[in-house]
Amino acid sequence: MSADYHYPMLLAREDIAAILPHRGAIFVCEQLCIEGPHQFHGTARWPHDNAVIAGHFPGLPLVPGVMLIESMAQFAGAGLLAGDPYVKTLPEDSIGVLAAVRNCWFKQPVQPDCAVDFFIQCRQVAPLLVQVNAQVKVADADVAKLEIALAYAPRAQLVSQLAADKA
Repeated sequence: MSADYHYPMLLAREDIAAILPHRGAIFVCEQLCIEGPHQFHGTARWPHDNAVIAGHFPGLPLVPGVMLIESMAQFAGAGLLAGDPYVKTLPEDSIGVLAAVRNCWFKQPVQPDCAVDFFIQCRQVAPLLVQVNAQVKVADADVAKLEIALAYAPRAQLVSQLAADKA
């Protein structure tokens, strides 16, 4: 581990936004504590007026499970980019993308306007692949258990692949 890393590292919403490209209704990360190179605690909140919440479900607003997965991926990506010395050795234009949703259990519905805590553990499983596990809680109650994989790819490769897919 490099001497440049001092844990814990606390990131506010603005700090996370400076690392990630996400904006709008999909970006609900409020804060992130990088406890070590592969251990993070993030807090997210979906306001009642979030565009995603408005349609899920009218009269019974719930945070969609897929949004919990997306927020977990954002927290893991930001934590790895800011706090993992290995990730800093990857080419500068590398970005992390969701590569797999491996295992998800949704134990309780999540309502808007509450703090949702993500307790995340990461494990490098290949040079460009990271396994991410999280316990998700609201007020100390377990609401989800999630497992995904993030892959690193050069941004230019992804852009050219997307352009080719459109053609």
